[in-house]
Amino acid sequence: MDVLLEAENYQYAFDAVIKLHQLGIGWNAFGHSSLGRPKQFQSRGRHLSGSVRAGPLNGSLDPVPSIQCIVLDIEGTTTPITFVTDVLFPYARGNVRKHLMSTYDSKETKEDIKLLRAQVEDDLKEGILGSVPVPSDDAGKDKVIDSLVTNVEAMIRADRKITSLKQLQGHIWRTGFENRELQAVVYEDVPEALLKWHANGIKVYIYSSGSKEAQRLIFGNTSYGDLRKYLCGFFDTTVGNKRESRSYFEISLSVGVDEPSQVLFVTDVYAEAVAAKAAGLQVLISVRSGNAPLPENHGFKTIKSFADIQAEIMIS
Repeated sequence: MDVLLEAENYQYAFDAVIKLHQLGIGWNAFGHSSLGRPKQFQSRGRHLSGSVRAGPLNGSLDPVPSIQCIVLDIEGTTTPITFVTDVLFPYARGNVRKHLMSTYDSKETKEDIKLLRAQVEDDLKEGILGSVPVPSDDAGKDKVIDSLVTNVEAMIRADRKITSLKQLQGHIWRTGFENRELQAVVYEDVPEALLKWHANGIKVYIYSSGSKEAQRLIFGNTSYGDLRKYLCGFFDTTVGNKRESRSYFEISLSVGVDEPSQVLFVTDVYAEAVAAKAAGLQVLISVRSGNAPLPENHGFKTIKSFADIQAEIMIS
């Protein structure tokens, strides 16, 4: 009789594995008992410590892996778009010449100029509007800076999501924060959510087109204090374009989860949501005042504040 019972248990386990595979869910996303039966089925009301159990995110009652990490966009998600467009961008544009003049001979600025030169060369080949050639250093500091300012101003106006621009902007903003000319703005629901997730052992990361340094500056200099203590890391365009699914798969590999579906990505941009979903991440779209409208029938769950995330996922 015991042999028959054991055989039934293993047959159940085998059938469960096949069913999970059909659902696109990896077996290793669940704990296992000595009989091979998923712990979720043994105790449905019990949540794992230090994780987030995804509930309605997929719109069904099918079992899904626990969310171990949350990855957040910045503009329109943690921070009003107007802070970036009306404060940060104008500050960078208004101080680019001053910054380049005062730091021209530094190693950091030489690296910034090297990246900008390479980008401008590509832009000229592609006929990007506003691009002008950057002369060699032999032409003199003033002429080099004049051309760089022209290119950078055009890049900022076009809101280019390119590493060379974002790196330079981050260095300019650093001076602004150090001189207390800038203070970052985050939505009022953000600090409380970060605190709760941190207390529950949920790892939170930032993924933005802005440089990692710029991201650290924003979260380190808010009116709520330094929020970086609640964050585990930062990703920028060096990991890949935010509208390419490969970028999100790379992030899922970096944050130490077993499967991409254990990562929740929150963004205000539909194209980014599509890319993240294609990589296997779970996705919520942030709908805040001033954000761009979403396509009709976009098919994603939406939130209006981080408090809504608590209603979509269950913190253990």
